[in-house]
Amino acid sequence: MTGKVEGMKQKKTKLKDFLENISVLQWILTFLLLAYTDLTQTMLGQLFTALWDSQSQPDVIQPGFNLGLACIGLMVYLMFTSLWPLPTLYFIWQLKDWHTPERGGRRTAFVRNWKMWKHVRDYFPMKLVKTAELNPNKNYILGCHPHGVMSMGAFTSFSTEACGFMDLFPGVRSCLCILGGIFKVPLYREYAMATGCYPVSKPSLEHLLSKSGKGNAVVIVIGGATESLLSLPGVNTVYMKQRKGFVRVALEFGADLVPVYSYGENNIFRQVIFTEDSVGWRLQQLFKKLMGFAPCLFVGECWFWMPYHCPVTTVVGSPIPVPKRPSPTQEEVDHYHGLYMEALAKLFHGHKASCGLSDSHELRII
Repeated sequence: MTGKVEGMKQKKTKLKDFLENISVLQWILTFLLLAYTDLTQTMLGQLFTALWDSQSQPDVIQPGFNLGLACIGLMVYLMFTSLWPLPTLYFIWQLKDWHTPERGGRRTAFVRNWKMWKHVRDYFPMKLVKTAELNPNKNYILGCHPHGVMSMGAFTSFSTEACGFMDLFPGVRSCLCILGGIFKVPLYREYAMATGCYPVSKPSLEHLLSKSGKGNAVVIVIGGATESLLSLPGVNTVYMKQRKGFVRVALEFGADLVPVYSYGENNIFRQVIFTEDSVGWRLQQLFKKLMGFAPCLFVGECWFWMPYHCPVTTVVGSPIPVPKRPSPTQEEVDHYHGLYMEALAKLFHGHKASCGLSDSHELRII
């Protein structure tokens, strides 16, 4: 009888392992295949902007990610079949719906609570840690560090309910802000909005912090593309000394600042790092300048892209009170930026031991 129970348990464990791998694989492929060329995005963005809103300033073009190209290719293909009315109607509707991502989007609890996200969480595993209360009657800007290769900790913690954000912070809604170009891709934009993602643009931030009521926790991965090139196992480097725009926005709308650190984010992939001034490094810098993002060459635990099974613990720090200043001075921005960096360093050192780091680990802010 005991042997039979152990056999059933082993079978269940294999099934669980399979489900975790499939769930993570779909997320990785979504990230990798979602990238479409900057030229395609620029052309579509300019076309839709010209057709729909000639008075608006186009967003800074950021890279999307070839599932995006696949979505575009599918819609174009259908235009030359008997199903052509479907993409035609969708494109007309998308034009009318063009600004929805910057006006609150269409998040759904159904997508955010998919069982798949819990399998992604358990693969590593991932955990979300609360250190202080967040008042549901206030708005916040959460700065998430480090970026890592794919920001998997930020996505799982704040764009799904797999780590229990709503249970930890009742009455507060997490809003992960990502590259605006993703919301120009037909079909995929619906998926991104359903998970509660928003463009990291000024109109989007303004809507979330002033026109969507209270209890909004706007999450921004501060380091961005530059920081992704610094992600190395065992290294904790964040790029933010020159990143002050989020502080200015916080002052303009009176949103408290909250530092967030994802321990282990840099350990889930092994990135190929080129020495400064090498040919590979120069090509990366040129690509980042032209396309808006830096291509990372990385390997995983198996199949090249499956991440390592390394624990990722995302710790949410204490809020930093920020006054409302519609037109903040540079001195005010510098002051609260300094307070934020101090709070981030304090958060890192206060929790590094409990998150598996030794006392010798240091946080490097550049």
